[in-house]
Amino acid sequence: MRRGRLIAALAVGLLVGAGLGRAVWPRRHPPNAPVATDPAPFISRTEEIMATPITVEAPADRIEDAARIVFETFRRVDAEMSEWKDTSPLSGVNRAAGIEPVAVPDELREVIARAVEIGVLTDGAFDLTWAAMWGLWDFKAAQPRVPTDGEIASRISLIDYRKVVIDNDAGTVYLPQAGMLIGLGGIAKGYALDRAADALRGAGIESYLVSAGGQIVVGGARPAGPGAGIAGRPWWVGIRDPRGRADDIFATLELTDSGVSTTGDYERYFEVGGVRYHHVLDPRTGRPSRGVRAVSVVCADATLADALSTALMILGVERGMAVVESLRGVEAVFVDETGGVSVSSGLAGRLTIVHPPRRE
Repeated sequence: MRRGRLIAALAVGLLVGAGLGRAVWPRRHPPNAPVATDPAPFISRTEEIMATPITVEAPADRIEDAARIVFETFRRVDAEMSEWKDTSPLSGVNRAAGIEPVAVPDELREVIARAVEIGVLTDGAFDLTWAAMWGLWDFKAAQPRVPTDGEIASRISLIDYRKVVIDNDAGTVYLPQAGMLIGLGGIAKGYALDRAADALRGAGIESYLVSAGGQIVVGGARPAGPGAGIAGRPWWVGIRDPRGRADDIFATLELTDSGVSTTGDYERYFEVGGVRYHHVLDPRTGRPSRGVRAVSVVCADATLADALSTALMILGVERGMAVVESLRGVEAVFVDETGGVSVSSGLAGRLTIVHPPRRE
């Protein structure tokens, strides 16, 4: 099948948590990319939710329905699962840490349970209680500082996904130790993408693209323009060079009814003494992960892809790849600290390298 035009280049997302990077719409095509001579009947809408630009692209005659469905879904998930909103049920759980269990909506309990499962899968590299580190690292400060060993040590004992108590019969979640906090920034956007895709298909919208920072999900194929003579083309997703410009992609991948989540070290960081300190914190050390610049996870399950892209960056290439190869329907692309690229076996022959990632 002929390749469709380049649709989106993934930027990195904020750890988990939260605000991932943004989708980039390149001004140029990769070498040898065919360019449609007729305009495709797809248009897009964008709105900022979860502190991230959320973009939906769909056929022109369904774009208003698609935008309403997607944006309403993200607002609902944000209202329930934001650790930054005092009115959210999740904030209620955090305020009651060490005091009492809190009744929460089924969706929130479902996502918390899923986050714990992924913590088990990744041996704690993904830990929803990482939020106990809030306040120590400030990546927006005019004069950033590296926390002391003592400051970090005082918070590490509060991070342990295994201590989260979920009571499905009572409908409650409990953090047994005062000072513990849950942050769902590394999984909530993926969950919102899954629910938005479900709702789009339920409304009869089979072809779409939804992006939320460093994550993209696509449905169906992108139809060719009138007269192009092509029944439909896969979505063509680009992966950003971690040391390139925001619109600099180093690899492309065709997707249908799937998605990609990218986490990297280049969206929120500061440098002190020539060392880059980025927002992807290893919950086991309380410090930024090392050894990997970016990871892109390809998976139809956006919730899993969101959490895994963070966890794999923390695990590193060797251990992270072992996790990927143990899972069905999950593939990954790693860019290590030297710019080297490692690709899981299921992507062999599917990933097109436009240029090697920059070394520096």
